[in-house]
Amino acid sequence: MEYLLRPRHALLIWERRPQGGARPMDLEAAAAQSDFVLFCLPAGPHFELAARLRPALRESCVCLSIAKGVDDEGRTAAQALTQALAGRASGAVLYGPMIAEEIRAGKPAFAQCGAARRDDCVRARALFRDTPLTLDYTADVTGISWSAVLKNVYAILFGAADELGLGDNMRGYLAVAALQEIDRIVRGLGGAAGTPYHLAGLGDLITTATSAGSHHHELGRRLARGAEEAPRGEGVHTLATVRARRLFDTGPYPLFNLIGRMLDEPRAAAAAMRGFLDRVREQADRGPA
Repeated sequence: MEYLLRPRHALLIWERRPQGGARPMDLEAAAAQSDFVLFCLPAGPHFELAARLRPALRESCVCLSIAKGVDDEGRTAAQALTQALAGRASGAVLYGPMIAEEIRAGKPAFAQCGAARRDDCVRARALFRDTPLTLDYTADVTGISWSAVLKNVYAILFGAADELGLGDNMRGYLAVAALQEIDRIVRGLGGAAGTPYHLAGLGDLITTATSAGSHHHELGRRLARGAEEAPRGEGVHTLATVRARRLFDTGPYPLFNLIGRMLDEPRAAAAAMRGFLDRVREQADRGPA
């Protein structure tokens, strides 16, 4: 975000843990004079920070998040902002294929801007005008939020499949099966049918699941190698929180549960993937000819 906006706008950057003993910025004072407040940090601290800023914000301010995870309460970034701001200012989210390295290289990036008010997206589009980032508006904030959150979970499988040398055909199968599951989950959580097949879901899933620099793709590779260290990442935290908070019934979603088994027992991750494939074949054999 800094790379995109610095040449065109005055930025005030606040860091939770300033490096080198630097004096921290007065966050409330900075927010009070800002048209936008960008939340470029994990979903976890969103509610705390937004609630802290709420009294200082102008009603015209837009709090814009790019966090693709849930907090410990199971809230998406959009939910945390909405609850914390309580109508004082607007909240919006940006989700889609936006690899930072490519943006810095001047290559195009794409995102859906989810907001209750279209005007907030119009203003966000003006904010990023003449940058490589293209924004599309959607009012389905719930749908794109969960599409973005869940794609980090499912991207782990692609890395595992690549590490096991299962090939491009397997990648094609996973793309279809993962999107079907994500679409059903999103609808169950209140999102619109079909939303996961757009930029925040399918677009970002392809990027995260196939990019060599993707953390979640590499996490899947490490799991397939029987990684001994505790896996970490937004997708891992999301899966654990979904289970702990029972955010939805995971029973009908075999890929989601496969990822859970792999994370529970990393040393058996490769065997779990192969066992899943055996069950897919068995089900196909029992199906109609």
